[in-house]
Amino acid sequence: MKLYTRRKRYKIKILFVLIIILLLCVMAGKILNSDVTLPPLGNTAHHTASEDNGWNLILVNRDNCIPADYEVQLTELSNGEKVDSRIYPELQEMFNAAREQGYGLFVREGYRTQEEQQQLLNEKIKVYENEGKSKFKAKKLAKEWVAVPGTSEHQLGIAVDINADITKSSSDDVYNWLAENAHRYGFIKCYPSDKTDITGVMNEPWHYRYVGKEAALEIYSQGICLEEYIDMLN
Repeated sequence: MKLYTRRKRYKIKILFVLIIILLLCVMAGKILNSDVTLPPLGNTAHHTASEDNGWNLILVNRDNCIPADYEVQLTELSNGEKVDSRIYPELQEMFNAAREQGYGLFVREGYRTQEEQQQLLNEKIKVYENEGKSKFKAKKLAKEWVAVPGTSEHQLGIAVDINADITKSSSDDVYNWLAENAHRYGFIKCYPSDKTDITGVMNEPWHYRYVGKEAALEIYSQGICLEEYIDMLN
């Protein structure tokens, strides 16, 4: 009699476990077939950058990508780099002023194609992988220094990386001159060290972009970045 009772209890337990498993399977099936949207893994969504404030104030960054139909007419510089033809006069004016004051400088990087931007990112990822970083970590670190293709100001043609001609000037001297004078010619330092939490980009004292003289003066005077300026306009 005791043996029969034990067997009966055992069967009941097995039946109970099977019912629980069945219920869990049914619930899982409902979830998978429902319209519930799971949150994305990481910030991968981008909006299309707006040109409502003018071509010179288009905001392209980690959250705003270049419009698919964006076109640019380029002017080639003496060293082969290219820039948007609309910024060339002010860029030349700025360089002439710096050189008249004894500074040696040149455009290290101007316009980049989508393919060139992708190559730069791939190379940076490879550097971190060679240091022993995992693929995931290497990509994360690389994106702190190199913009994802489609989100780089260099692809607009209105941004330049300016380096010193070290036979004439030190890098610090050139960067300091640009920081104090670039706004006079319509250019701003896009990635200051104290705005990294907003721009998402490490300090780049060589990276300048054209916004126009009026906007540049306002941004410089208030000590803000382009993202904050655009917020003020909107």
